[in-house]
Amino acid sequence: MNLQLLARHPLTYQKPNDKQTLTGYKLIKLLHVNGPMPVTALTKSLDISTPVLSGILSRLVKEKWIEKKGKGDSIGGRRPDLYALRDHSFFTICIDVELFATRLAIVDNNFNIVTAIENVALHLGNSRKDFCENIRKAVKSLRASVKTGKDRIIGCSIGMPGLTSQSLGENYTYLLDQADHSLQYDLEQDLKLPVVLQNDVKGAALAELRHGFARGRQNVLVLLMDWGVGLGIIMDGQVRQGSWGFSGEIGHIPFVENGELCYCGKRGCLETVASGLALSKIARKDISTGTTSILGNLSKKNIQELAPSHIIDAANKGDQYAIQLLSDIGANIGKGTSTLIQLFNPELIILSGKIAEARQYITLPMQQAINTYCMTQVREKTKIISSNHPEYFRMFGYAANAIECFFDATIELVQR
Repeated sequence: MNLQLLARHPLTYQKPNDKQTLTGYKLIKLLHVNGPMPVTALTKSLDISTPVLSGILSRLVKEKWIEKKGKGDSIGGRRPDLYALRDHSFFTICIDVELFATRLAIVDNNFNIVTAIENVALHLGNSRKDFCENIRKAVKSLRASVKTGKDRIIGCSIGMPGLTSQSLGENYTYLLDQADHSLQYDLEQDLKLPVVLQNDVKGAALAELRHGFARGRQNVLVLLMDWGVGLGIIMDGQVRQGSWGFSGEIGHIPFVENGELCYCGKRGCLETVASGLALSKIARKDISTGTTSILGNLSKKNIQELAPSHIIDAANKGDQYAIQLLSDIGANIGKGTSTLIQLFNPELIILSGKIAEARQYITLPMQQAINTYCMTQVREKTKIISSNHPEYFRMFGYAANAIECFFDATIELVQR
């Protein structure tokens, strides 16, 4: 995150460099991550005395950052007051970039979506300059719809598919035309806001960890089955990034010997036989050569735009071709997942994304493949579920990541 840009932000500009200010920022981040907390837990976590904490709490309540919110548990005596972040204390612009579409919204610190979710025709096939310009226009339109609190927008959080490095602020799969600066830098210059760039599946994993089925668990895998296939790794209660943020690229492991050429340049990647792109490509080819299916009723234009949702709809109507196609994809995903179970021994695997919406048409063949290729003692300890969250759910992971990055950078700024 650009500290020079951050230093000019209304929430950090000309803040005094003192211990109370520093502790206040740490307290806000703590409440964001953990939710409502009593005074005893706050003093312990922040390593400060109760009188010092009381002064900081009073100031933050007066400035409308936090509020008392209910009572905590007690082992005897009075139940303690809980302190929590107020709704609409600050906001993050969250942008979910997919291969062929993009959605964006403004999310507050308590993960309330405060604007309509806007869908924009923004493709990753555009040039970097066009991409940044389209993001700038979309964000400008979104900010114009906000009536109050514009000075409390702390930054923009962007999730993208492909090899996306948060630490380097760059995407190494898309928007590869020549540039003098990182994608994050270019976006910050256009938006005049701090920007966090991250991989979409890691955002999905963080959303599950903070607010979904992985909450309170230690070892979970989040399998994002969208146009591509990605893996979010939660180990010891944390989303693992890898050295440069490239962990979890399961879609590009070798899967078929001398298989089809993948867009990454290698042959036989898992994504060539177990992704939304593969699903649509196989269906288009089969339908155009006369395979019997209700999908054949689509116009030539619609067949070229065939998406996983069309195939899932056909399967739900009893179309045998669509059911078999989804079954084949599920078996391939299951075989790949069996390797993950052997490696990570997770307690839970969460299936998310467009392909996961096929539910039993994917999960049954997937489970059968896992039974075939995975050791019994290992797989029996792993539960597999389909995420039932709305499509925008991973935006909450983007928001959580950006908020934590903002306060980490702010704390660093104050300590200088």
